[in-house]
Amino acid sequence: MDFFRLIQVRGARRLAASAALVAMLVTAAPLSVPIPAASADPCPDVEVVFARGSGEPPGIGSVGGPFVDALRSQIGSRSLGVYPVNYQASTDFSSSAFPLTVIDGIRDASSHIESMAANCPKTREVLGGYSQGAAVAGYVTSAAVPAGVPTGAVPPPMPPEIANHVAAVTLFGTPSAQFLQQYGAPLIAIGPLYQPKTLELCADGDGICESGGSPGVAHALYAVNGMTGQAAGYAASHL
Repeated sequence: MDFFRLIQVRGARRLAASAALVAMLVTAAPLSVPIPAASADPCPDVEVVFARGSGEPPGIGSVGGPFVDALRSQIGSRSLGVYPVNYQASTDFSSSAFPLTVIDGIRDASSHIESMAANCPKTREVLGGYSQGAAVAGYVTSAAVPAGVPTGAVPPPMPPEIANHVAAVTLFGTPSAQFLQQYGAPLIAIGPLYQPKTLELCADGDGICESGGSPGVAHALYAVNGMTGQAAGYAASHL
């Protein structure tokens, strides 16, 4: 099935090499701010649900950390919780392991947001992701299961009323339609209830999110190119 072959074997070597380059560059980035852990406050005023990029260790990753810090500085005295999406963020692009972990991320993020809406209805949610994590977050907002994907294979779309609890969606380096189509992956369709409050950021020269490009250095620079601050300002304005 196409959805379970998000990155097919024919492009595995090229993509694996690019992923290794991106991982190396992210690791080498001079980030001095600590990456926040999940909040102990069960019902914070604001919560960031963030999915990290491919190959990053558990947590919110190299982009999620600066984004959360920038947002914290813009929300005044309101409390801020953090929920790292629990999924493998695999770099195994040559087998079903990679798309299966994407499904795991969709399931974990959507179930957490739905749980928070039920148990902490006053908490304003900010959903975000970087690279593979941006795909996870984008799929979470979908209003319908992508065409050609068996409905039982993926989590159902979140109920429409959940959108009232999500203040903003911020995506960094989201895989483009052209990029996904190369590998038979379903397109990412931001649901209509989320479109007015979604910001997708794509750095110049980032071939993952730009059409006609190839993966390169730009994909690893979101933590230091000012876009985390831009996204934080956007999210803060929607709270």
